[in-house]
Amino acid sequence: MKTPRRIWPLALAPMVILLSTAGAEDHRLQPPKDLDGYFPFEVSPSVEAWELRAAELRRQMKVALGIFPEPRRTPLNAVIHGEIDRGDYTVAKVYFESLPGFFVTGNLYRPKDHKGRSPGVLSPHGHWNDGRFYDNGEANTRAQIERGEEQFGEGGRSPLQARAVGLARLGCVVFHYDMIGYADSTQLSFELAHKHARQRLAMNTRENWGLYSAQAEAHLQSVMGLQTWSSIRALDFLESLDDVDPKRLAVTGGSGGGTQTMLLAALDPRVAVSFPAVMVSTAMQGGCTCENATLLRVGTGNVEFAALFAPKPQGMSAADDWTKEMSSKGFPELKSHYAMLGAPDMVMLHDRTEFKHNYNQPTRLAMYAWFNRHLALGHPEPIVERDYQRLTREEMTVWDEQHPRPAGGDEVERAVLRTWRELATIDRQDSIDAFRAIFRRDLASAGVAEFTHSAEKRDRGGFIEMHGSLENATHGESVSASFLYPKDWGGEVVIWLHPEGGESLFGEDGSPVPDASRLLENGRAIAAIDQLFAGSEQTRKVANPREFAGYTLGFNDSLFVQRTHDILTTLRFIRDDSHGAQRISMLAFAGCGPTATAARMLAGDSLHRAAIDNAGFSFADLLDYRDPDFLPGGPKYGGIQQMLDLGESDLLLSGADDSSQPIDWLLKP
Repeated sequence: MKTPRRIWPLALAPMVILLSTAGAEDHRLQPPKDLDGYFPFEVSPSVEAWELRAAELRRQMKVALGIFPEPRRTPLNAVIHGEIDRGDYTVAKVYFESLPGFFVTGNLYRPKDHKGRSPGVLSPHGHWNDGRFYDNGEANTRAQIERGEEQFGEGGRSPLQARAVGLARLGCVVFHYDMIGYADSTQLSFELAHKHARQRLAMNTRENWGLYSAQAEAHLQSVMGLQTWSSIRALDFLESLDDVDPKRLAVTGGSGGGTQTMLLAALDPRVAVSFPAVMVSTAMQGGCTCENATLLRVGTGNVEFAALFAPKPQGMSAADDWTKEMSSKGFPELKSHYAMLGAPDMVMLHDRTEFKHNYNQPTRLAMYAWFNRHLALGHPEPIVERDYQRLTREEMTVWDEQHPRPAGGDEVERAVLRTWRELATIDRQDSIDAFRAIFRRDLASAGVAEFTHSAEKRDRGGFIEMHGSLENATHGESVSASFLYPKDWGGEVVIWLHPEGGESLFGEDGSPVPDASRLLENGRAIAAIDQLFAGSEQTRKVANPREFAGYTLGFNDSLFVQRTHDILTTLRFIRDDSHGAQRISMLAFAGCGPTATAARMLAGDSLHRAAIDNAGFSFADLLDYRDPDFLPGGPKYGGIQQMLDLGESDLLLSGADDSSQPIDWLLKP
């Protein structure tokens, strides 16, 4: 039931309106979505529709991960050393710089006596203890062998090494590399990359910030983005090797490595075959801070990420975890999607829900067979796996006296984020495309709205007064609105944006305030709205107690974006209303200026004039990602000034000096 709110003192006017922020029809009033929500995938009606959606989604993903536009690719300065001969394959130690001074570490497995160029496979490990150094232990391995999850003592002790060895024996060059914070990748600690829980005051600054801070999130810098860029550079590394066929590149990982597999396959066209294990799902999307990023899954999810790889060959696995319903929820849609693209047999689900979360031998065998067929390895099937001699931690580590471990800590963290920012050159078109991804709507896609009266029209002598809500059926949103129509209307509507919404139109005596009176007396109609959660000092967050913007803003539009949508809904309603407004202008008071600026940018030429008071606002000044005016990507893509430059309507920046007269300016012929 809606809650009534009086718009002026009861003694002066008995009229009440319905506050839209309590309207059941507005989905934004429900608890914000989190990573444990439901993320179905809807198959596009045509190839053409999917191509448009795919381009839009890839742009959103790249923006979210901080790689739109991509940073300039600097020299890898790769070092390969310490090769170990295992008879039919070799293992070497590798490190290189994905960004200047930031190192990717791992082991390179190569087949021996292989003629010609080999397929190259990236193998991100996921959240196994110690990552690349993982040891399952004798007792766990024996139990897994008894359950049919593993076959061999050595292979069971390190299923991660087993995967790389198995692929090398099939003729692939495999780079098994560290996720940030694991094994040899210690410049950013495991606790920072995967266990961050509280904001760090010293790193939450306007300049030289650290990860998870308001400025890092505003510049779309995250552990997930940094890891994804490292994966892209790992593909660069593989492609650079003389013995690797650049047309046969593949990637496979499980759990958090499955997340990286999905993202890399979706974003980098060089990947020819993909096998994300135990991660593609309509359920939990990845629980770690390294698997989430602001903007990433707003309106989408992991199954759609996997769909971006179509029609290229993609295998995947399900287990007794969050992927256990994949065979009935998610995979049928993927199968239909591949069929729609003409490749129904290019997607496969290895469904083994009798096993817990894993990348065990049955899954490895399924992956070997998939790669054998689609990388043209030429081995007879069924593929068999043989045991091997595990590498010790000492044999795997890339750092020694001749190759000293690089420094880490806060200063390195700051330097990495600073370098990341400096290597990206952002032009005007980049800003346009990025803002399109961030706001996800312009006026054309604002939706269809109807005005619902909460009370009868009221004749106030020289004007008609109406109150109610704009119901945006397209997007399931509701905006509380007050309309004042002069009886001698000249065909222009002024959208009135004030922190107090419709209440600001009237003084204590119930009469229109002077600015509103002047507009009405000069034949301008007024549309005043209450923007979503008006008066909030902090935005809502999901129940997760960890202080990380990605857990909320990775799945939900920011309040800034939602309020901008409210303005677009209003503008679209007025433009399409049967009364036929000839011109639409906008008046934004201090406190509403930033969202008005964004709406003007997205409105194109549908606005005639806009008088906006931004009160010296800058996105770069915000040091709380829960500030109602916080906008992911805001300062990265040029901030308020760039938004102003991208707008098309005539503009007066009111409040810039005492001589500004926004009402006089709006009333000009």
